[in-house]
Amino acid sequence: MADESLSNGYLMSNHAGANIMVVDDEQLVRWSLENDLQRAGFSVSTASSGEEAIEAVRRNEPDLILLDIRMPGMDGIQVLHELRRMNSACMVVMLSALSDVENAVTAVRAGAYDYIPKPFDLDDVILRIDKALDHQVLEQEVRRYRSQQTDRQGLQNIVAVSEPMRRIVDFIARAAQQGNSTVLIRGETGVGKDVLARAVHALSPRASKPFVEINCPSFPPHLLENELFGHERGAFTDARSQKEGLLEIAHKGAAFLNEIGDVDLTVQAKLLQFLEKKVFRRIGSTKERSIDVRIIAATNHNLEKAVEEGRFRRDLYYRLNVISIIVPPLRERVDDIPALIEHFLEQFRSEFSKPNLEIDGEAIAALMRYSWPGNVRELRNCLERAVLLGGDEPITLASFSPEIERQSHTGVSYSVEADEPASPLIEQEKRMILDALEQADWNQSQAARILRISRDTLRYRMKKYAIAPSSE
Repeated sequence: MADESLSNGYLMSNHAGANIMVVDDEQLVRWSLENDLQRAGFSVSTASSGEEAIEAVRRNEPDLILLDIRMPGMDGIQVLHELRRMNSACMVVMLSALSDVENAVTAVRAGAYDYIPKPFDLDDVILRIDKALDHQVLEQEVRRYRSQQTDRQGLQNIVAVSEPMRRIVDFIARAAQQGNSTVLIRGETGVGKDVLARAVHALSPRASKPFVEINCPSFPPHLLENELFGHERGAFTDARSQKEGLLEIAHKGAAFLNEIGDVDLTVQAKLLQFLEKKVFRRIGSTKERSIDVRIIAATNHNLEKAVEEGRFRRDLYYRLNVISIIVPPLRERVDDIPALIEHFLEQFRSEFSKPNLEIDGEAIAALMRYSWPGNVRELRNCLERAVLLGGDEPITLASFSPEIERQSHTGVSYSVEADEPASPLIEQEKRMILDALEQADWNQSQAARILRISRDTLRYRMKKYAIAPSSE
């Protein structure tokens, strides 16, 4: 709040230097406010009409606008609506005559922060400006905090130890910022395409808006069109009420079209039209609707082959394949398996109240040798089944299916007993723990966050591998 008095009796703002725009058609009001606010420490510009104010904001957005409601041409309410349409972040405080308070209240409901009735007291104006700018600073801090949380949430479910996955994570962090570009994620069933799609959205400028997942093969063609675009009441026999489509629900956010390669050619044509024009019609409607939504698509099909065979539209393929992410199968990124195992066990420790849940080295080695036709999804399901069927003892090779055990016999089994020779797997895990501890300057909590495991799990691993805490 402003609390320092100037020699002339005016208050000095705590936000000295903030850019204030005064918009009023009366020259005397503009002149008076400009001079008085400059004495209070603000940088002040003026505009004599709503149209002039909008052009000025486009050139250089101020921190706050003092906006008169009653002006010829574009009035204050219209200016406010246009600012919101432009996604302007500046605060707006309305100036109104005492007889126009009702419109001022309407303006506040439409997004203005406050209103000041005329004639106004300068100290009150400065106090209200400071209050609005305090609120703006708080909003910025909240957005920054949410952005940091979103960044962590966006990548926390992606395990990337192998070089291919590290490259994908780096690429996603860059691609996500292109908030309007279509993304096509390709890979075998179970590699985690949905996890990557959510990360793209969580790291994008659209993160605070909806993320709507549509599993395309779940619907026959006529129902998929209805799910995507919605319908009007009476459009068909069972259409007893109007229904918004999922694309409409995702307005300003992202729609994830999972397994886009299974979509019927008729629906493909409608999707293409939507992607080209960003407009669509609900079933049974002649009205075109415009929405702003980012499309993220995924498929396990070879779309190039599908295009050549006439099962997938070439023009739709090019529209979707703007930012392309190809996820390798798990058998081609074996280095991720130990980290994925720990990632899932950490979830199961909490979910099933088994804080001491562990897996022995022989079982990890066997899981690394298995081919994983179902990829990451199959690995998670195998581990979950082993946890559910097992007791409090560590998970062993015997906890898994005979096929995993059979494949494990094609190589050397590993053991984690302290008196046996260390396996390459154990050395790799030990090295990862040491690297994290050194990176964190031996702060165990920070090292656990780097490894994405709990502090108790880290301590267990340190004890198992005889890693002594660094001396203070």
